[in-house]
Amino acid sequence: MRRRPAARALAWMLASILVAATALAQAPASPDRSHPPAPGPPPPLRLPPIQRLKLSNGVPVILVERHKVPLVDALVVFRGGASADPQNRPGLANLTASLLERGAGSRSALEISDIADYLGANLSAGAGWDSTTVGINVPSARLEPGLALLSDLVLNPTFPAPEVERVRSELLTEILQWRDDPEQLASVAFSKAVFAGHPYSRDIQGNAVSVQAVTREEIRRFHAERYVPGSAAIVVTGDAVPATLVPLLEASFGKWKPSTAGAAPSVGQARQIAKRRVILVDKPDAPQSQILIGRVGPARSTPDFFPLVVTNTILGGSFTSRLNHNLRETKGYTYGASSQFDFRLSTGPFVAGAAVQTDKTGPALTEFFKELDAIRSDVPADELARAKNYTARRFPAAFETAGQLAGRVRDQFVYGLPDDYFATYVSRIEAVTPADVQRVARAWIDPAAMVVVIVGDRKKIEAEVRALRLGPVEVQSIDDVLGRAPGRGR
Repeated sequence: MRRRPAARALAWMLASILVAATALAQAPASPDRSHPPAPGPPPPLRLPPIQRLKLSNGVPVILVERHKVPLVDALVVFRGGASADPQNRPGLANLTASLLERGAGSRSALEISDIADYLGANLSAGAGWDSTTVGINVPSARLEPGLALLSDLVLNPTFPAPEVERVRSELLTEILQWRDDPEQLASVAFSKAVFAGHPYSRDIQGNAVSVQAVTREEIRRFHAERYVPGSAAIVVTGDAVPATLVPLLEASFGKWKPSTAGAAPSVGQARQIAKRRVILVDKPDAPQSQILIGRVGPARSTPDFFPLVVTNTILGGSFTSRLNHNLRETKGYTYGASSQFDFRLSTGPFVAGAAVQTDKTGPALTEFFKELDAIRSDVPADELARAKNYTARRFPAAFETAGQLAGRVRDQFVYGLPDDYFATYVSRIEAVTPADVQRVARAWIDPAAMVVVIVGDRKKIEAEVRALRLGPVEVQSIDDVLGRAPGRGR
């Protein structure tokens, strides 16, 4: 007999209820939502071994093989960067590096660009404070012509006169644009105040007077003195093996003869700030106030490096840091507030800062100093644990590509870090104690001895800044910070 539709529907309903009941009986207990889940262990960092090789002329080669992708990153790294600029020529290291791709060997700038495109390669050249790097990212199948091109840039730059003038014009235009950039104005004013009389008082890109005055012959001489094998290493990461890499490097760099010129001069320690002072840079009609607060910090070689990394993570080194939570999330004065220790070969800066609403300049300064004072006191155990977890868990992400790996190995060479530095990084972060944080904060973060730089509309903020009585207030113009606006041409 044929089953009626109603009976069939009832049978399906009973079957569904039975299946659901069985699944419910077998399901695990509901998750406990009364507190967040505990974080798991930090992800492991598994790096291939660092291989140390050497060319026949003594140039060290540092190789880290990684064969997942058929790409190679090759960097020629020189110890010494903008800190080696002559006193009257700030920006010379940056200008020299910027010109390497503008003509080398028999090739013009356009020909260099064309051959890089043909190889599927990316070229780079730049100077930091402590090093200068010239690099190429190239498919491993085209490594031989890629290294030949890289060696031409390093060894045989021609510095064509038209390109010198073109780069000079580009830099002068950029420096002119700084006058409308509160962040850059604050950075220049801060460095000049914190590092007065020290090489770090200058900007890596120099200033209008220096860029206008530098000659092609000075650029040639700087290259001859600083781009020498005695201060260099070649860092290679990616799809390469010693058996084929070393002969290719010998063909490209083996004839590089040592120079009688010395390596970059050492940079002495900067004098610490003795007392608090305030610099107000007047930028009429500025919609916000750019604030930087800081002082001289430790060198990269400090034994306090790991406690300082954790301390800064708590203070201003992450989105959930105290400064950002206070000034952004609680007060709503800014889109973001942060702090950092800029570790260099010599004593780099500690700086905290934010761009804040003009009418909140005074209250924002009050909150900054509230947090700078508080970090010197006890840190709760749960806050310390969160900071260490954040720092440890994000560390492996800095090694995801061959380019990132090459940059890390470069820093290891420049700063003389031990071979086990990467392998022990997480464990040394996890070993930081509350006492360590309090000790390094009191040693390196002294709110009573800091430079405060504020770039903003003087007529709207001066009265409230002075009312805070943070220290003597010095008013500067944009010309005081950057010099007179650069003219066009020489």
